[in-house]
Amino acid sequence: MYSGEVRSLATRAGTLDRDSAVPLWAQLLDDLRDRVQRGDFEQRFPSELDLVAEYGVSRNTVRSVLARLREEGVVLSGRGRRPQLNPEIRQPLGAFYSLYESVEAAGLRQRSVVRRFETSTNGRVARRLALPETTPLVVLERLRFAGEEPLAIDQAYFPESLAGPILDVDLTTRSLYEVLAQRTGIRLTGGYEVLSAVVPTQAQQRDLAVNPRVALLAIERLGRVDDTPVEWRRTLVRADRFSVISDFSIRERRASRPPALRLGPVQGR
Repeated sequence: MYSGEVRSLATRAGTLDRDSAVPLWAQLLDDLRDRVQRGDFEQRFPSELDLVAEYGVSRNTVRSVLARLREEGVVLSGRGRRPQLNPEIRQPLGAFYSLYESVEAAGLRQRSVVRRFETSTNGRVARRLALPETTPLVVLERLRFAGEEPLAIDQAYFPESLAGPILDVDLTTRSLYEVLAQRTGIRLTGGYEVLSAVVPTQAQQRDLAVNPRVALLAIERLGRVDDTPVEWRRTLVRADRFSVISDFSIRERRASRPPALRLGPVQGR
């Protein structure tokens, strides 16, 4: 036990007001949220018994609070498993990213459940790829996991003339972009993304193990090789486990106008 934790055991019980009308579980929940925000648990998250001793509350109270933190995506816990902070997966804004690499960078094992991997047609997607509506496309739909927890529902489309050679590859634990490069020589050189918040449907809630209070982040990507569109992708990712970061500086005021915002109702898939 760290020296800071010894001092904490002597003081944290005093943060709960036994005479307050606010239930002890609610006070404990608020205090743990605050401590997570302050970075108090970077070394490790306390066990159930640690929290019982630290706050002077019952084990049932602690379990109730941990269940709520688990629902909020703050901690990972389960029967026989010590609670731990849920690692945050980040995507740099304005840079090419691979969800596979982002998960691995967070220290988590990436795996997928492949739900659909075949040749089909989709007129809407074909138009986005500047192709005739009847063009055969390779469509790959996966439920993506980060560690033991589901993270995203991912759909990707490529022209069959380019991506046909990857149809026999097992993508359960492999990077799609790595396989594309190896089998076809395709390496994206640019593109654009649109990010928006969506409310998950009941089916998406079940797939991603989220409650109705957790929003999803929809990421739509058009990937290009030079000036040629080769990929259309839509990813629905849990917003409680995924964030977009931006690093910027203001050095000079640009004369050009910012891009127009696209306004309109947002719906889940």
